[in-house]
This record gives sequence, structure tokens and C-alpha cells, in this order.
Amino acid sequence: MANPRIPYLFSDEGPKLNAPKEGAIMVHLVVNVEHWQFDASMPRTIITPPHGKETVPDVPNFSWADYGMRAGLPRIINAIHRRGLPASTSFNAGVIQAYPRAAEAMHEAGWEFIGHGVHQKALNHAEGEEALIATSLEMIESFTGKRPKGWLSPGLRESYDTPEILKRQGIDYVFDWVVDDVPRWMTTKEGPLLSLPYNLEVNDSIIYAVERHSSNEMYQRLENTLRLFEREAQTQPRVLAIGLHPHLIGVPHRFESLERMLDLLMKTPNVCFMTGESMAAWYTQQVPAPSV
Repeated sequence: MANPRIPYLFSDEGPKLNAPKEGAIMVHLVVNVEHWQFDASMPRTIITPPHGKETVPDVPNFSWADYGMRAGLPRIINAIHRRGLPASTSFNAGVIQAYPRAAEAMHEAGWEFIGHGVHQKALNHAEGEEALIATSLEMIESFTGKRPKGWLSPGLRESYDTPEILKRQGIDYVFDWVVDDVPRWMTTKEGPLLSLPYNLEVNDSIIYAVERHSSNEMYQRLENTLRLFEREAQTQPRVLAIGLHPHLIGVPHRFESLERMLDLLMKTPNVCFMTGESMAAWYTQQVPAPSV
């Protein structure tokens, strides 16, 4: 079955886009800040349970994520802030109560808050999906004073109805559909929804937690990607969304790679840094939503 939401096009075809004046390679730093519940099974593990039997509480694997919230996240916030870069957080709303200092620090830094559920649990495993999405957005709005316009589903998992629910809840753009290096309009029964790129290959969750590569692998992939994008961006802009998790890239032996990545991006010609909100505005000014 072909993609039921996004019409098929070659990435270098479709509307000709004028790049932002700051640069044709648009980098979006997305820090995934999650609430892993202590009294539930863990979304992912670093230590396999003895005899293959899952336990609750899962102290070592919970602590793996909890370390990221305590030690990894402040490192990431400081590295981005020192360089004066914009960033976004895909944000479990449960963090507001579980890790209030984390929520406050990102809000103070001026990051965009992107909806990411309440806890780190896939939407297609959750009961009452629309109520859960609404609750997460309301919690963020109450905390920040601004209702999120962007959404990244936990684990990028959706139900068949998620795009319609997101549209009804006031979401303008979503990062789950990792099909292109430029934005594309999605079809929903509630009207058009913008799909913004989110890279799975230059993403610490895939590189370190799933594929289990060495510490320098993410930097190498970024360097290779930039070389190609520098050529392709001469004819059509490119979006590079870099997914970061505090318990993965924020650990001591990998953190140097993140700092090298940020410095490489800053010195690469034709690179600019954007949030989801600024990228959506740039695209919709040139390619308005199709009429229903």
C-alpha cells in the first residue's frame, strides 16, 4: 500500500523552494525529554533482565534514563545555550511534575515545546488516545503559557486516527512521518496537516540504543550528511532534524561528540538553525495548505 497520507514525489521535485536567507540547510535540534514511569515497564532497556523476565520496578533501566535527566540534560542545555542556538524539546508533559527543574530550565532557555504525550508510552498502546493528547497539550500550555503547535509521537508510533486527532487538537505540524528531507502536506479527514522532517539516521536513539555503535558514529554520520546536503541544497533546501536524548548523547564518553557536532554545524557554510515553528512558517508562506 502506498503512503495513505502524503502523496508520492521525488524529493527534488514538487514546489521550488526559496531557502531562508540564513542558509539552505535548516538544522533543527530536537531534545527528547521524557518521563519514564518508575512503576511501569521501561520503554527501552540497556540491561537485559535476568532470565529474560521483565521486572517492575526496573531499577537499572529506570536509572539509565533518570541519569540523563539529572546529568545529561544540563550538559545539553548548557552546550546549546553557550553557542546561542535555538532548539526544541519534544516533551512528555509528565516531566512538569516529575522533573520540574528540567521543565523550568528549557522554558527559561526559550526552547520550543513540542507535544510528546504525557509519559513515554506509544499512542497505539494507550487507551483514550484523544484524551491523552489533549491532556498533554493542556499541561504544556498551562506551564508555558503557549499551546504547542507541533507534535512528535512517543516512539513515532501512531494509530490510524492520530493525524485527525492531532488536527482537531490544534496541531499544525507533526514529525512522525520520516519520509523526506523537505516538508510535505499530509491529508487528514480534518484538513491538511504539515509533515516536517525528522531524521532517524542522525539520531542518538537509533545509533546508540538500537544499533549500539561507537561514540564517534553520530559525528561521522553528520559529517557525511552535510557533504551531500551541501550539494543538494544548491537546487532545493534541505532539513536536518537531529534527535537527541539526555541519557544517550548526554553521557560523558559521548558528550564530546555532541559538542563537535554543534561546532561543525556552526562552521559549515549555508547552515542555519531553526525550530519547528519557524520552519513551518517558512514553508507555509511558500506552499500554503492545499484546499480541502
